[in-house]
Amino acid sequence: MKKLLLFLLFVLVLAPAWAQNIAVTGRVLGGNGSAQPGVTVLQKGTTNGTSTDNDGSYRIQVPSDAVLVFSAIGSATQQINVNGRTSIDVRMQDATTDLNEVVVTGSRATEGRSNILTTAPVDVISAREIKAFAQTEISQVLTYAAPSFQSSRQAISDGTDHVDPASLRGLGPDQVLVLVNGKRRHTSALVNINGTVGRGSVGTDLNVIPLASIKRVEVLREGAAAQYGSDAIAGVINIQLKDDTTGVSASATGGQHYEGDGDVFQADANVGIGLGGRGFVDVSGQFLNRGYTNRTFEDTAPLMYLGGNGGNYPGGTAADTEQERRDLKAQDDAIVAERGFNRKNMRVGNSEARNYGGFVNAAYRLGGTLEAYVAGGVTHRTGKAAGFYRLPNQLTQSDLTIFPDGFLPFINTTINDQSAIVGLRATIGGFAADLSNTYGRNELRFDISNTVNASLPQGPGIRNQTEFYAGKLNFSQNTTNLGFSRKFNGIGPLATLNVAFGGEFRVDQFEINAGELNSYTNGGRLIGTTPTASGSQVFPGYQPTDEVDKSRNNVAGYVDLESDITEDLLVRLAGRAENYSDFGSNVSGQIAARYSFLEGLALRGSFGNGFRAPSLQQRYFTNTSTQFVSGLPNQVLTVNNDNPIVRNSFDDPTQKGFGVEALKQEKSVNYSLGVTARVAQTITLTVDAYQIDIDDRIVLSSQFVRANPTVNTILGTQPVSRVQFFANAIDTRTRGIDIVANERLTLGEKSRLGITIAANFTETKVRGFNSSSSTINNDQTAGTTNLQNTLFDRQQRTRLESGQPQSKINLSANYGYGIFGIEARVVRFGEIKFADADPARAELVDQTFSAKWITDLTLTAQVLPQVGISLGANNLFDVYPDKFRLHPRNNPNNFSVDPTTSFSSGLDNTNRNRFVYNAGQFGFNGGYYFVRLNVTLPTK
Repeated sequence: MKKLLLFLLFVLVLAPAWAQNIAVTGRVLGGNGSAQPGVTVLQKGTTNGTSTDNDGSYRIQVPSDAVLVFSAIGSATQQINVNGRTSIDVRMQDATTDLNEVVVTGSRATEGRSNILTTAPVDVISAREIKAFAQTEISQVLTYAAPSFQSSRQAISDGTDHVDPASLRGLGPDQVLVLVNGKRRHTSALVNINGTVGRGSVGTDLNVIPLASIKRVEVLREGAAAQYGSDAIAGVINIQLKDDTTGVSASATGGQHYEGDGDVFQADANVGIGLGGRGFVDVSGQFLNRGYTNRTFEDTAPLMYLGGNGGNYPGGTAADTEQERRDLKAQDDAIVAERGFNRKNMRVGNSEARNYGGFVNAAYRLGGTLEAYVAGGVTHRTGKAAGFYRLPNQLTQSDLTIFPDGFLPFINTTINDQSAIVGLRATIGGFAADLSNTYGRNELRFDISNTVNASLPQGPGIRNQTEFYAGKLNFSQNTTNLGFSRKFNGIGPLATLNVAFGGEFRVDQFEINAGELNSYTNGGRLIGTTPTASGSQVFPGYQPTDEVDKSRNNVAGYVDLESDITEDLLVRLAGRAENYSDFGSNVSGQIAARYSFLEGLALRGSFGNGFRAPSLQQRYFTNTSTQFVSGLPNQVLTVNNDNPIVRNSFDDPTQKGFGVEALKQEKSVNYSLGVTARVAQTITLTVDAYQIDIDDRIVLSSQFVRANPTVNTILGTQPVSRVQFFANAIDTRTRGIDIVANERLTLGEKSRLGITIAANFTETKVRGFNSSSSTINNDQTAGTTNLQNTLFDRQQRTRLESGQPQSKINLSANYGYGIFGIEARVVRFGEIKFADADPARAELVDQTFSAKWITDLTLTAQVLPQVGISLGANNLFDVYPDKFRLHPRNNPNNFSVDPTTSFSSGLDNTNRNRFVYNAGQFGFNGGYYFVRLNVTLPTK
């Protein structure tokens, strides 16, 4: 007996060592039978790995009970148990990028489902597709890959030049919820207050997340407030971070626009490390440097030096005949030539940007079913964007002792973003339990350069500063979640029942920090009796009266039931109750179902209600900015909803305000109905129609002007000419349809073809106008300065309804032959519209911009098993959007003195021919070419 025990002990001790001596060999083939070089072969949970050679062969030493993981970009990862075998051949299958991936977004079930088996439509963009084309930021990747998603870079729009507004299904940036690993991500500190898509909204800065860290992106195209809470009216974007241990992958990308500007260099890397079979650490980093682009045209102002009123002919008798204007123009042209002044005096295009970011995703099994996990990242991004050029004749905005030829001011931003997710997972009483805490913080610092505060004293011996610290915006969010889920089988008549429930506690905080004194002060300088502009030109700093430090908390509970009532019928019920410390409670619910009535053919749909709480930024943001209206500068005051100007709560009972009620939540009702189909195991098709009704939608009002007597009285002695604020002003209805079809074919022994057709058609209409203010509703002023018209004017309405494409069609294909591949994509961006606030100017200014097709092409070669190279182009055929119409009177050689035919730059929307493109479709930078090097190495 003793010998037997010693023998068993000997076996137990030495068996692992014997197992390590097994050499496993084999060959990896593609779906079409061709050899697959460069496939990573890894012992699961360890750093022991190798890769296949040019013939697809591999050899690896592993324990006899090991699990081998086979992975490659563009292929579905496979896990195979060795079970003592010494020879294992593998056939890889192409990774589907649209419809066949198992998804977790939109359901709290313990097991994911293929996204044609879910009750809601979900797009899946894989790591392969993310890296397939020229885009280097996730918002641009999604714009071209997911038709229902839209984001385009803005120009001359202050902080919005640096944080791209993004939308889903045509709704606002703040009506889509962003998750990372299924956990709520914080929003940006920035409020979009200028004339861009998403005006008045607060979105999430997706571009702080390195592409190298992303395993896949799941885009849930359905209202999901009942599941995830506020902001999920249009849907949810869930970014799943890489969680494998496949070694090291790195890439370097360089590119440039056809015009010779906008140079881009990006380098990123990802390292996966196994933790002895008990967990993993996945670390990613990115460096991105993007140069500016400029698509401005020559300034049409007649006079750069000798004019007045933005380059127009001066008043009085100096230029009241055509000949005098010709003579004055000739004198000015001579000065322009002498000084070397460039009439292309603007910088209209992408801002400069430099981005450093790192992310980590890790998990470790502590024992039994208990697992700890952590994820998060740090990003530091700097940017530089231009404003409007100040001509040398704009004396109230300049200092000619410093800038005798005028100046182009710059807004420099520093964006610091940090996030951290920590949590524990375990099985308790049969329930999968998940306790987590998620923290996020976003900070924007503004520094203004190449500018002046024109109100400060000027003269010999005085050297005014040209750089100003203008203040900071900070937003932070801390969310604690506890959730439970469990799948029951055979519960009464139900085939399965998944039960999920839990709670959430969230704290939000928003801060505005004032800039230095000279960035906002008025130094009292006068030109004659005319006052000069306060603060740093282009972006006056935040003032002490703007400073804010506000917070709120939110408590929520949810329950989610999902059941396969039969093999053909899936039903899901969700409910959520929330209470906000600053405006009260809300309850949301949803019912969704999927019924398979034929083999491979199913009907799905949902009905639910949702809400969106006003953000802290919308409630408390205040500042004064310089904005150009019809080419002329205006000091615009943005006041928060609690300000006496808005609420009519002045201490002096005789002082008048607008009398607008406090902000409240937006409420929505969401309907969807769709069909899913699978044909011949290679073709998948989904068609989903939807309707989203939103009541009490929050908007940033148009600008109320002093020309209205009531506004003039309300503003009193404020040193501003216009005011705007947030209000629950409108009700909207959004209707649309999403179509996605996907097919993958094997054409021969070494060739394979994948085809995707996807489209989104959407329409948003304003159904009603709301105003809680008798001051606004009873205003009898005629024309565009009428207060009710100004609260939400026709320009605002058109921007919301038609300011971004109402349709988008994506046709893409990828073809591979041996080590070579080609990716081709054509995206049709639908038409957009612009309308002037004044209907009397509609014939002059209103314009529809036609749909355009953008073609992307990438050629790839796997030159070595570990090394691949790609080269290609985005916007291959150098397509630009339609130009804004230029009015014939907006001509520098127009010498007419007749007021009906003389020079005028206010009759079109080009700002003196300098801003000629609309950014709402796909930007206006033209073609871009690039080359990318990819390296993949297994860790040893």
